[in-house]
Amino acid sequence: MNLSQNALQITPSMTLEITAKAKQLKTQGVDVIDFGVGEPDFDTPDYIKEAAIEAIKKGYTKYTPSSGIIELKKVVCEKLLRDNELKYQPEQIVISNGAKHSIYNALCAILNPGDEVIISVPYWLSYPEMVRLAYGKPVFVKTKQENDFKITAEELKSTITSKTKALILNSPNNPTGAVYTKKELEELAKVIEEANIFVISDEIYEKLIYEGEHVSIASLGEKIKDLTIVVNGMSKAYAMTGWRIGYTASSLELAKVMSNIQSHTTSNPNSIAQYASVVALSGDESVIRKMAEEFNRRRIYMVDRINKIKGLKSNKPQGAFYVMVNIEEYIGKEINGRIIRGSLDFANALIEGANVAVVPALPFGMDNYIRISYATSLENIEKGLNRIEEFLNKA
Repeated sequence: MNLSQNALQITPSMTLEITAKAKQLKTQGVDVIDFGVGEPDFDTPDYIKEAAIEAIKKGYTKYTPSSGIIELKKVVCEKLLRDNELKYQPEQIVISNGAKHSIYNALCAILNPGDEVIISVPYWLSYPEMVRLAYGKPVFVKTKQENDFKITAEELKSTITSKTKALILNSPNNPTGAVYTKKELEELAKVIEEANIFVISDEIYEKLIYEGEHVSIASLGEKIKDLTIVVNGMSKAYAMTGWRIGYTASSLELAKVMSNIQSHTTSNPNSIAQYASVVALSGDESVIRKMAEEFNRRRIYMVDRINKIKGLKSNKPQGAFYVMVNIEEYIGKEINGRIIRGSLDFANALIEGANVAVVPALPFGMDNYIRISYATSLENIEKGLNRIEEFLNKA
């Protein structure tokens, strides 16, 4: 068949593949510890679920405006002002089917064929694929572990060309958990302003920070705000991954373009999830803070434990719920009859030999790392890391 060459170049999500493999083994009765999960293991808080039920009872099950209901846009504006010192009008907010959809809308709104988008390595694996789908060209900047995998102003400046259209910035970061400081963001903002490029600021893990504080780059001045597309959503902090609600805040001009794109592709996000999100964003966040406290407890245990396992090393993430684990001591060695040539071999060796699922960091741009999620119980974390240690000690 003569299919789209642009679509055929897109690679499948390896995180979903690993999760599917783990689930398949579980259905066969195998006790698998899954460290590949990219969603909270907590249930959606009851007050949010009750708001959704109430929305159904009230008949809020019809089409809404394609860019979202005004009630949710107003609450998003209130949230951005309260949490981020950012002032937007409802017309500048576009509600989408998750933060991933929001990012794709943004890329479609700003890119022309061949435009370059700078992405720091390691990156969330969907960034480059979405850039390619929008007919752009991803340009990668490899970061250093000693700098917590954060792109510096100097690295950014040296990468910008006449074709550069945007930088994708993710803080807190997936997969590293790194959080940019205000000073680091100020230095990046200066370069962005001088080059007059856009920055897509993915802030989906904003509420999950354990060290430092979240600063939105858009809050550092009117010029950088005008160049920033702030992306956030309900999935991670509110344990609402399946509800599919994300949003952007941007200049009015950009918001109109993104709204128009969405009106001809997906149309409006789920109406019931939108009304539930109104309550989530305006309600008591004590439940959210409790989830973050539990994540922090797991984070501390996991990092300490990993660094005691032979041949494994990791930085301490400051946010999100992932740990990047350096496995380079095992590259080129044989484990359980398998030569480890990279993270995919290592991940397969673990799931086959230890019944532990981890995510190879190859699709994140770093093949000598794996990503481990602590969005699972402390009991599972302890059991899974014990299995990894026992397995590697036999190698």
